[in-house]
Amino acid sequence: MMPSESLQSMQSQFQNALLLDKPLGNDLLSARGVEQFGVYRIAYRARLRAALRDNFEVLPLVMGDDAFDALANAYIDAHPSQHYSLRWFGHSLCDFMISHDELVDHPALVDLAQLQWALRHAFDAESAELLTTADLAAVPSEQWAALRFTLHPSVQLLDLQWAVGPIWHALKSGPTAMGPPEPLDHALMVWRLGMNTQWKSLSNTEAEFVKALQAHGTFGQVCESLVERVGEENAPATAVDILSELLASGVICALPNPNNQTQANFQIYNAGTSL
Repeated sequence: MMPSESLQSMQSQFQNALLLDKPLGNDLLSARGVEQFGVYRIAYRARLRAALRDNFEVLPLVMGDDAFDALANAYIDAHPSQHYSLRWFGHSLCDFMISHDELVDHPALVDLAQLQWALRHAFDAESAELLTTADLAAVPSEQWAALRFTLHPSVQLLDLQWAVGPIWHALKSGPTAMGPPEPLDHALMVWRLGMNTQWKSLSNTEAEFVKALQAHGTFGQVCESLVERVGEENAPATAVDILSELLASGVICALPNPNNQTQANFQIYNAGTSL
């Protein structure tokens, strides 16, 4: 066996033993090396559990240390870390909890995990200039129907089945004893304002409005999406009210500058004609 093949084989055995949480044999390392690898193997899994605790900080508070560690260990076995940053470790935990409900005492824990992950994602999302009321007021009314509003990159819409909001607030305030949450099918919007993550529950009409924006429809199409819920006569006014609330919340990006777009198109045209 060539030296490079021998090294590759050793690295492969190291990796498999680490990921499968198994000790290495004395045929590969000295007795001291086996002992040192055992320390590293334990520390590796402990670091992954710590990363899950950090990325889903409310779960161990609700579940307790033993139950959370059991969930974490099972997840580590099924989904070894694939990213160089531990910030993204746990991206499949919510789905894993759904498919392994024997590790989850209450289904509301999945909603808590979804909320936690969305808040983390919102914090790391790109920044974007926000639309102001003054900027929107400057748009002629006859152009409103054709406007396409863009949500801030941090905005996420969650479909939840349990009233986890009160539990979240209580846990963030400090350890407290609470009963299980009530069933509640509702939409919840998560975003970042400045450096602070935010969330709020939405009505069905508000959620429909946000989904229409996520589909990149024009404001006229957004209004049409509300007709079934509030009626054709009330749809435009309802849409304006919801848009105003979203503006105040800081989730609507600034409109593109038509002058900049015209200049960009002119530059592209000149570049093409000069070839």
